[in-house]
Amino acid sequence: MAKLFGTDGPRGIAVTDLTCELAMQTGRAAAMVLAKKDGGKTKILIGKDTRLSSDALEAAVCAGICSVGADAELLGVVPTPAVAYLIGAHEADGGIMISGSHNSAEFNGLKIFSSKGHKLMEDAEEEIERLVLKAPEEIVLCSHEDVGRVIHCENAAEEYISHIRDIVTEPLDGLRVALDCANGCAAYTAEKLFSALGAEVMVIADKPDGKNINKDCGSTHVHRLMEYVVENSCDCGLAFDGDADRCIAVDENGIIADGDRLIAIFAGSMKKHGTLANDTAVVTPMSCFGLRKYAEANAIKLVSSGAGVRYVLERMLEGGYKLGGEPNGHIIFLDDAGTGDGQLAGARLLSIMKQSGMKLSELAGDMPAYPQVKLNVKIHPQYKELWKNQKNVTDLIEEYETELGGEGRIMVRESGKEPIVRIMTEGTDFGRINDMAVEIAQRIKESCAFDS
Repeated sequence: MAKLFGTDGPRGIAVTDLTCELAMQTGRAAAMVLAKKDGGKTKILIGKDTRLSSDALEAAVCAGICSVGADAELLGVVPTPAVAYLIGAHEADGGIMISGSHNSAEFNGLKIFSSKGHKLMEDAEEEIERLVLKAPEEIVLCSHEDVGRVIHCENAAEEYISHIRDIVTEPLDGLRVALDCANGCAAYTAEKLFSALGAEVMVIADKPDGKNINKDCGSTHVHRLMEYVVENSCDCGLAFDGDADRCIAVDENGIIADGDRLIAIFAGSMKKHGTLANDTAVVTPMSCFGLRKYAEANAIKLVSSGAGVRYVLERMLEGGYKLGGEPNGHIIFLDDAGTGDGQLAGARLLSIMKQSGMKLSELAGDMPAYPQVKLNVKIHPQYKELWKNQKNVTDLIEEYETELGGEGRIMVRESGKEPIVRIMTEGTDFGRINDMAVEIAQRIKESCAFDS
């Protein structure tokens, strides 16, 4: 049977793939796994994004939670990091965010958080999967006075906004910022938050209709914001994704500052102020070579985790690190949040601009930009991992790595979700790294009899 959890909880086409029945069973299993150890009443928070399907899935998850005797507190439309924060503030035992994140409106998903506001660790995920997929008979339903209640929280978004304002105390007056809310959760919070912080705010993609979330907007479609920032003489633009746990910035010239550049800026600032634990940030293998060169030049250590924000968090918790993130704009400030928070990252970025008096284009301006080539090679599922045993493939990769030396890198890895080998090359000469990527892809196809 298919695995329930990918890198970030159950997800798929809403209602037909991620069905209401599956959502209800997941709610039941999650409530059991997250239940209070002392036998007291369990409470699970539920947030959702702006997709049409989120209401139906919310009802299903809520029914599942209550049917095993736990209370479900409905937060309404809030960013994912709001759910993570409010778990502690409301003394809840966990939370579930209903969101398809950066994906288009037909998708949806369930992000499950522990009582600490962190994404679940593998052992908890595995137990939920076991109960849903292998042992549903172990799920004990409640009746009569043991059924859970539904609690409605009317001011969850305002509580979250107040929380970010408590963290970012630098007045942002004098800064003109454009916000791309992705027609998602940030449409309910971003304008209020950044206006309250003192910035002059202009907003786009803030009219969600259930179908337009992430459609030609947000952190995965930044072209509109890039033009808007320049046309309206903004100091900065911030693009969030559908559930606002990512942030991609745009400088005053309309140039993108992705998650890697933001990590460079945050790490440099935190190191300067003595708050970067062990002078270290956690990144993933996909973080660019330019960030690595910048860190080396500025005596900042980079520790690598697995690909995915959950693995970034795990590595941060293991090492006691305070900053981590991904190129896609997931940034974790562990002292303030247990998951990626796009609006917190945006507010911190503006605060650094205000404190330093520097333009965004000047911050981490010495971080070099290297050309990057990415290719995917589709493989038969039964051939997974076999390319690693092909000497003519591994020898070619080693040859190219030697050629690049300290001025580039090569990554070849399998996708965790699909039968695909991902190839990424970086270096100073685009033509050469493109040739390398194409040749490695061709060698994998030929040597392992993969489909083209």
